[in-house]
Amino acid sequence: MTDTLPAPLDVRLMNLAASVLFLGCVVLVLAAGAWWALRHPAFAIGRIVVQGELVHNNAVSLRANVAPQLTGNFFTIDLTAARQSFEQVPWVRTAQIRRQYPRTLQVVLQEHHAVAHWGSEPGDEMLNNYGEIFEANGDESDLEDLPRLHGPPSQSAQVWQMYQRLQNVLGSPIKTLELSGRGGWRVGLQSGAMLELGGGSAAEIEQRTQHFVNTLAQVTARYGRKPDSLESADLRHSGGYAVRLRGVTTVIAPAGAPTRK
Repeated sequence: MTDTLPAPLDVRLMNLAASVLFLGCVVLVLAAGAWWALRHPAFAIGRIVVQGELVHNNAVSLRANVAPQLTGNFFTIDLTAARQSFEQVPWVRTAQIRRQYPRTLQVVLQEHHAVAHWGSEPGDEMLNNYGEIFEANGDESDLEDLPRLHGPPSQSAQVWQMYQRLQNVLGSPIKTLELSGRGGWRVGLQSGAMLELGGGSAAEIEQRTQHFVNTLAQVTARYGRKPDSLESADLRHSGGYAVRLRGVTTVIAPAGAPTRK
């Protein structure tokens, strides 16, 4: 029996190098084939299906405006970047994007539901029903009658919550609600009356306002007036409040001067 002699070291190294080179070539060929296949027009995005309750946008305009911003094909498109492109469209709050085989992108949108104008000055900023500030970007005639809320942007949700609590207590439509930087609340009613509510917790503000609403008719009756004669009220006094009524004054007029009515 003849023993087989081991191959010389240089031969084994050459065989190993050849195997590595062969595998490398195979990998490069496969990678090139995959690269070519993924970029083939057959894998281009053929449709963008837009779903959701759309009021201020429509599927046609959304596809036309966002599609040019999308890069890649069905396999290579960055879904996060695509979602951000849709969420930059005015009135779009959230977007959910997913691939739908073979060449479709399915987009589910949620629009902002505007509940108030935001800011002390007229502008495009609105508040949605989550207490979030957003840019409306355009005049909407059906939004003109919404209240105007104002305060530190970081507390927009708190302002919206306070509006809902006070609206339930006051009954009369609120036109403006402002939270100052010092934590004081001020309400403007649709009737034109202004209410200084002061600061404190939401429960304290609501309690003071409820007491004011419950007793206003009694106070105005003392002066022969009705609650709708209210011009302003200051609820910041401990244990009570001050009111100003149309046609009523506590100032003594000089003799011969006409009295206010």
